[in-house]
Amino acid sequence: MSLCALGLAEAAAEIREGRITSVELVTACLDRVAEVDGDVQAWVFLDREHVLRQAEALDEQRRHGRPTGPLHGVPIAIKDIFDTSDYPTELGSPLWAGRTPRNDAVAVARLRAAGAVIMGKTVTAEYAYFHPGKTRNPHDKERTPGGSSMGSPAAVAALMVPGAIGSQTNGSAIRPAAYCGVVGFKPSHGLIPRTGALLLSRPLDHVAVFARSVEDVALLAEVLAGFDDEDLDTRPLASPPFVAAAASEPPLPPRFAFVKSPFWDHAEPVTREAFAELVDVLGEDVAEVEIGESFGRALEFHSTVMEVDMAHNLHRDYEQGRDQMSPRLRQLIERGRNYKAVDYTGAVAGKEALNASLDFVFDEYDAILTPAAPGEAPLGMETGNPVFCTLWTYLGTPAITLPLLASEAGLPLGVQLVGRRGNDARLLRTARWLATKLGPAGGG
Repeated sequence: MSLCALGLAEAAAEIREGRITSVELVTACLDRVAEVDGDVQAWVFLDREHVLRQAEALDEQRRHGRPTGPLHGVPIAIKDIFDTSDYPTELGSPLWAGRTPRNDAVAVARLRAAGAVIMGKTVTAEYAYFHPGKTRNPHDKERTPGGSSMGSPAAVAALMVPGAIGSQTNGSAIRPAAYCGVVGFKPSHGLIPRTGALLLSRPLDHVAVFARSVEDVALLAEVLAGFDDEDLDTRPLASPPFVAAAASEPPLPPRFAFVKSPFWDHAEPVTREAFAELVDVLGEDVAEVEIGESFGRALEFHSTVMEVDMAHNLHRDYEQGRDQMSPRLRQLIERGRNYKAVDYTGAVAGKEALNASLDFVFDEYDAILTPAAPGEAPLGMETGNPVFCTLWTYLGTPAITLPLLASEAGLPLGVQLVGRRGNDARLLRTARWLATKLGPAGGG
């Protein structure tokens, strides 16, 4: 097996035990980039010599017996909305061309502290919104990889890197992970600090992670999680034991609530058929549960919050360079300027009541089972419909997508699991159990 196909935890273990070096792993990943990125186009900034210098320094550190972190020598890709002190950060916009931050985002700093090699910056949609970048789906270059975190899951899927970070304010991580056929994990709101990343909406912005297994996203999330006094939504709690939780066996077989949600009419026939088969395979472990039409208002609430916050946070860019923004982004900002304060306040407040309304589900079931996207990755470059992600982003609940289903054309269909807000470890354990039970593209 080529070294570039190693999983994140496996690669870290191989380096830690001295069976391979970081330089060997990084070289294999760089060679893979040279081989396939002409078609995929996942990267916006990647400097081969700089990456190798990082790997050499980490190998030297290990040879001298210095402490090593859980990701020592392993390359990680960074969505180009996170500040990096050694690479430009351009936010997918010509307005920020050539911007070179002085400091790393907190997420990037934590990756470096864990020993990761910062491989480079991956393509993002403009301002992490809808207008797509250049990246293509690794499974079919005529199809979108989804967005706005386009390059990160595409790079992981194409074996250019074993792990990556991205973000989600609507469906920007779960949807592209599903389209690209990798595991994408959006933790509970406030679990991973967003300091030094593009601010779109404080109530909605999440840092997300990508890898090729549940165990690997658990490792990334454990490294990144924790308090940061500059992110007021984080809390000073003990570090979550995500790796141990994901590897543990549930005391009883998990039970799943199959929730079609009020948005089921957006599900394409291929998704409806695949989930019917999945429910059949799971048998007594799953039951269909109605969550009520009140959750349908989440789309309206989410839009209100996101549009007002983006209009506020991108105000200066709009005033100084609206002609260099996509029409869709300009229209969002202009809509966001016209809301009433009482509507925005009500939309922000609505999430607490809806979260409380889910207690009856999580009191009985380990996780909600629902699609990650309406169907397989669409043809063309439009980033796709986030409708099956919006509710869970708005509520701030943890969500993970697993590449367990496939269309007749062999394209990935993601299975999204959602957990109770703050109960990320249990969700990871449940997701690992389901992935083990079904295997890749199982039940489809």
